[in-house]
Amino acid sequence: MATVAVSSASGLLAMLNEHHPILKLHALTNLNRLVDNFWPEISTSVPTIESLYEDEAFDQRQLAALVVSKVFYYLGELNDSLSYALGAGSLFNVLEDSDYVLTLLAKAIDEYAAFRTKAVESNEGTLQMDPRLEAIVERMLEKCILESKFQQAVGIALECRRLDKLEEAIVKSDNVSGMLSYCINVSQIFVHIRKYRSEVLHLLVKIYQSLPSPDYLSICQCLMFLDEPGSVASILENLLESKDKDGALMAFQVAFDLFENEYQAFLLKVRDQLPESKTQSSNNPSSSQLSLPTRVESNGLNAPEIGSIASPDTYVAMDTSEDVHMEDNSMVETVHTSNGKTNLTDIKESAYTERLVKIKRILSGETPIQLTLQFLYSHNRADLLILKTIKQSVEMRNSVCHSATIYANALMHAGTTVDTFLRENLEWLSRATNWAKFSATAGLGVIHRGHLQQGRSLMAPYLPQNGSSGGGSPYSEGGALYALGLIHANHGEGIKEFLRESLRSTSVEIIQHGACLGLGLAALGTADEEIYEDVKNILYLDSAVAGEAAGISMGLLMVGTASEKASEMLAYAHDTQHEKIIRGLALGIALTVYGREEEADTLIEQMTRDQDPILRYGGMYALALAYRGTSNNKAIRRLLHFAVSDVSDDVRRTAVLALGFVLYSEPEQTPRIVSLLSESYNPHVRYGAALAVGISCAGTALSEAISLLEPLTSDVVDFVRQGALIAMAMVLVQTNEAREPRVGSFRRQLEKIILDKHEDTMSKMGAILASGILDAGGRNVSIKLSSRTKHDRITAVVGMAVFSQFWYWYPLVYFLSLSFAPTALIGLNYELKVPKFEFLSHAKPSLFEYPRPTTPPTTTSAVKLPTAVLSTSAKAKARAKKETDQKTAMDEGNISGEAGPMKGPKSSDKEGETMQVDNASEKKAEAELSCEILSNPARVVPAQEKYIKFFEESRYVPIKLMPSGFVLLRDTKPSEPEVFVLTDAPSSLASSGNSSIPQAPASAVSVEDGEPQPPQPFEYNT
Repeated sequence: MATVAVSSASGLLAMLNEHHPILKLHALTNLNRLVDNFWPEISTSVPTIESLYEDEAFDQRQLAALVVSKVFYYLGELNDSLSYALGAGSLFNVLEDSDYVLTLLAKAIDEYAAFRTKAVESNEGTLQMDPRLEAIVERMLEKCILESKFQQAVGIALECRRLDKLEEAIVKSDNVSGMLSYCINVSQIFVHIRKYRSEVLHLLVKIYQSLPSPDYLSICQCLMFLDEPGSVASILENLLESKDKDGALMAFQVAFDLFENEYQAFLLKVRDQLPESKTQSSNNPSSSQLSLPTRVESNGLNAPEIGSIASPDTYVAMDTSEDVHMEDNSMVETVHTSNGKTNLTDIKESAYTERLVKIKRILSGETPIQLTLQFLYSHNRADLLILKTIKQSVEMRNSVCHSATIYANALMHAGTTVDTFLRENLEWLSRATNWAKFSATAGLGVIHRGHLQQGRSLMAPYLPQNGSSGGGSPYSEGGALYALGLIHANHGEGIKEFLRESLRSTSVEIIQHGACLGLGLAALGTADEEIYEDVKNILYLDSAVAGEAAGISMGLLMVGTASEKASEMLAYAHDTQHEKIIRGLALGIALTVYGREEEADTLIEQMTRDQDPILRYGGMYALALAYRGTSNNKAIRRLLHFAVSDVSDDVRRTAVLALGFVLYSEPEQTPRIVSLLSESYNPHVRYGAALAVGISCAGTALSEAISLLEPLTSDVVDFVRQGALIAMAMVLVQTNEAREPRVGSFRRQLEKIILDKHEDTMSKMGAILASGILDAGGRNVSIKLSSRTKHDRITAVVGMAVFSQFWYWYPLVYFLSLSFAPTALIGLNYELKVPKFEFLSHAKPSLFEYPRPTTPPTTTSAVKLPTAVLSTSAKAKARAKKETDQKTAMDEGNISGEAGPMKGPKSSDKEGETMQVDNASEKKAEAELSCEILSNPARVVPAQEKYIKFFEESRYVPIKLMPSGFVLLRDTKPSEPEVFVLTDAPSSLASSGNSSIPQAPASAVSVEDGEPQPPQPFEYNT
């Protein structure tokens, strides 16, 4: 029998008014089937169907509720639709794959999550959850788990704050470890309430520890976020006590990974909670005694006008002593270890003690910093010709560009310990006066950053002697103290007392300024009460110069502590009349609430409502740092509101800039969000948009970011151009032309701006700084605000925040060096030495190679231009002359042997062309290679990490597959002798530095003429 097509629902609707319940049931059943097509007609009878649902005597109330729910869904009334769907009970089938069910499930989950959040935040036990709503959500979770959609279950459970269901979804999944990693990533990105995130991480740690083979790396990362150093220390202790070396290797790997997050206060707590070892206690005094003679020797040196770039002899003496010091340290360790083996009957105890010494050195930063220093020194590819070009093009009368060149040199050689450029240009450098001299001296701290053992010796010629000013320039002395802070940034245990003494014993505000900045850097985040009191005493002197540094220093000390001292700082900011002090305190207060998220809202609200625009400006930084890297929608909305509504240009600029800090975990979002702001009529907003993109997209070479910044580099306002050039350099750091063709045009643009004498000073300064940032750290570092484990690098974010203050105070440019991270893979064996080890980069070598060094402009280019005109007669004459010359050469014999090379260059044009063709073909052949074998240690840029692969047959196997950073290696052939890579320690700087200058012209000559240099003059005796 053929099915009759239904054209109207009026007959069924009429049956609803019948008295017999069977007729009503028949009508409802069919209406439920036809509602998708006839909902407009059925909607006129909704009151009738609702009355059936409300009639408790009617058996099919749930069916009536389901029909009404579907009608309201089609009418767009989702709240009413969900309410009746809950009344439908089991008839609302969560397994049904229809738009109606999926939409209402999403609505139900949102309602449930909002209710749970409200109940937790209000702490009200009186709020009662609708059991029907809870039942639907639970059914949905069970469905996801049954269908093995575990990621969906994890997402719903996290959003609904159902930790019991979260645990069930993870434990029942096929890949528990993978699901735990997924959950950690999701909780970091989407869980915006800090307290709830901590609860989630506690649960994940519990699940991790219940696994047969726990992932200790992930556990310790979670415990670091939870600030539980005791738990981390106990895990490390258990690993160190393991019988095989794999446990110790894993402990070392955990320590290196924790070090990468640069949370100094936490690492020191972990180290202090590990048990003491006799070896370490006996090593410490020996190391201090060994380094003492070096300091005494260096203190006796006569300092020149500008500093420890005094003479090559000075450097040879210092660096040789450093070499001896390093060897003596290892000898002491060996002696003590061997004594321990002799004295202790238990060999296990001796091995444990040795491991303990190693891991404490990792946690204190001694080992990783030393390895990084060696890598940056041995792989330094800084192009001194760029600096030489900048120096020659900068007018001496322009002190801003003179200082900018010194900043660029410091950034270009950050951490490499190579200061060749400064020593080769002492006379030029000595023209720096006053604060320029302060900056020049402080720049040495960036170049020698991490040189912990010899830092004080290197700066000795400029430091205040015997705790008081030694008669030298106070600007040099203040700069030297600032430099010490930069050298020991975030690892200042050995230098804090000296800086405190220097601060107490001086009344010169310039030296106080340098000492405050140095102390803040060295004791970053330690919340040391004694240092805080010393700095506060400087603040209360109400000196504008020293007070500004004191305000920043107090923030650096208390970073992330959300200390009550913030209100004390805010009160003094209201009392003082000095704008510089208020600005320093505003930034300092912002630093105290670093990473505190919603806990900082009260202070942020107080600052953003203040009448003083400088404190509102500080409020923008507080908002940025409290919600750094969270992509929090509430924080973004507030910043955008201030960016378009505040009356102060400073506040508006900072509000836009602050977006970069909030969004750096999702860099691809930033260009889209600030695209309209980058076209604002207000130049301050455009500047902020440029730096926001630079901060969040640093080191990514993101195409959208480059496209947004390109028009801003030619803006009509000078300071916007400056900001755009700096931001572009930050985005393109460690990017070559093969990967992003626009790098080449940007470098040419920088060169054009620097060489143009009519270019304004602001743009020229931006171009000079951009040149330094592009080639930062000898082209071996990138700007990274987050670590590989997606945790924020505290030092890097803080350094970037203070760097952005260079708008008001140029010496703060050096804080950018804190955000530099070496792009290296350094493989280490059990002894923490660097063995010979190869691995594969499965990408074309040209994509990630170093940028080609620049070549000096040819002096003969102007003469060669007319000969480029093609002429038949000219060619004929050239051929005739060439034949004549060859004939003459053959006739004259030996005499012509000397004259020949002089005439060679005339015909070298053609030869040069053929050589270029050969080189091009060779390069083309190289570019066709699909992979490259790298040797340990190797430069691995962030974009290259996904192409890194390890050989299966290799002798050394990574304890954990990681594409960069410090990688601990398991030796599969321990009985065979090991070959170690002799990385150059930063020792004979003078010799290496002096040799690098003459080499540039030599290589340039060979490129220009295609011939070797003539031999040196000599006497010929018969």
